Amino acid sequence: MRWMDVLADIGAVESAAAPVEVTGVAYDSRRVGPGDAFVAMRGGAADGNNYIEAAITQGAAAVVTDSREAYERLRRDHAAVGAALVEHGRRALAEASAAVMGHPERRLALSAVTGTNGKTTTAFLLEAMLRSVGRTCVLMGTIETHVGGEVKASPHTTPESRDVLAVFADGVKAGATEAVMEMSSHALEQERVWGLPVDVAIFTNLTQDHLDYHGTMENYFAAKRRLFEGVGAPPPRVAVVNSDDAYSERLIEGAERSRVIRYGLEGRGDFRAEEVRMPAGETRFRMVTPAGTVEVRSPLSGRVNVYNLLAASAAAWARGLSIDEIAAGAAAGAQVPGRFEVVPSSSGITVVVDYAHTDDALRNLIALGRELVKERGGRVITLFGCGGDRDRTKRPRMGRAAGEGSDLVVLTSDNPRSEEPMEIIGEALAGVRATGTNCIVEEDRAGAIAIAIRSAKAGDIVLLAGKGHEKVQILRDGTVPFDDVAVAAGVLKEIG
Repeated sequence: MRWMDVLADIGAVESAAAPVEVTGVAYDSRRVGPGDAFVAMRGGAADGNNYIEAAITQGAAAVVTDSREAYERLRRDHAAVGAALVEHGRRALAEASAAVMGHPERRLALSAVTGTNGKTTTAFLLEAMLRSVGRTCVLMGTIETHVGGEVKASPHTTPESRDVLAVFADGVKAGATEAVMEMSSHALEQERVWGLPVDVAIFTNLTQDHLDYHGTMENYFAAKRRLFEGVGAPPPRVAVVNSDDAYSERLIEGAERSRVIRYGLEGRGDFRAEEVRMPAGETRFRMVTPAGTVEVRSPLSGRVNVYNLLAASAAAWARGLSIDEIAAGAAAGAQVPGRFEVVPSSSGITVVVDYAHTDDALRNLIALGRELVKERGGRVITLFGCGGDRDRTKRPRMGRAAGEGSDLVVLTSDNPRSEEPMEIIGEALAGVRATGTNCIVEEDRAGAIAIAIRSAKAGDIVLLAGKGHEKVQILRDGTVPFDDVAVAAGVLKEIG
């Protein structure tokens, strides 16, 4: 693509024409190849403008910068290289990437999910429903990226726009017509999703999380709300909103240009669940919709998954599925890795790995565990930790949530990062102690998992919370392999 044609899409403050062809876009100088446009932008941890010379050495044909000084230096020292000065580096990255890749975002109907909890499961469910009627999909989220039938691990919930658009382009080549993605509050605020035209936007819920980044709940909510306002694109055609959440009405007030579909369990939703039954290993309910009622049966368990099923169903209906097709897709929905994932065992002890890492998610997880052991008189044993370099104020609340719902709490480490693990544990322990529930502290997570499982007897449930699908433990000295499922399976094998 000619550099002049790229310039037409990025809205530069100033630019320098050059007779060069641009074949790709990069924002990491180490990944620049011959013919690429390098987008140098200021970030929270680093300034890409410091790496312009390296990018040119790697073969960059053009440079987009958000630094006046860097732009002037380019004009002076590299006249043969295309140059553009922009006001917003991340916006320019999205615009340049979309142009060079042929605007794949315009060829996919995008459904985007945001919220504190439930994003991943809702996204998986919606993709399963769309696939069940023969639609080829792209899925991007916390755990995996799907392009047609290909599955890859996801490094981030919502990556940089260039990487999102590259996946979209691969999806278009594979015949995809639909895309489903999680949009994190960080990505919305940082405009990593700039210019993506969202057809259906889904809001799951909002509870305290990420205040280490956003500072206040109001800022956190404002970041989520951006999905419904449009980030460099028109507002979504349809807004699917959890009417039972305290923030829903404020969200709806700002979605006046979208068709709003409410869902919930409190009787106010356009999509709502009645006669909910949750026998072991499945969930059943009668779903009331604007198109009539239908019986829904899913292999997913618990009240929280009723919400996720309703959200996905409303979005699937907005994407043109009938309620009978939605019910069939829900019944075929697969287990989401690290979301109430049961570790196989013949011991009579149920061991579950789950990503719950907020006090609200922990309460929901424990309530589901309590429901499953109620009939057999079993106990709930909950293992959890709190992440380092993250919102400290939620640590005692997580401790209280664990203590209030569990018969035994095992408190351990969970990605302590640069912090001292025992200091993190101490802050969470204050919340557990306030409940009077027995608590065992073991810093080593593998040892803690062994303690939790060995403390159980047949009929009990052991909840291993916090890491879910993650396969590493992030420590001060580096990252080491760690898998809750594998460690738990090893302990279960030892005890027979």
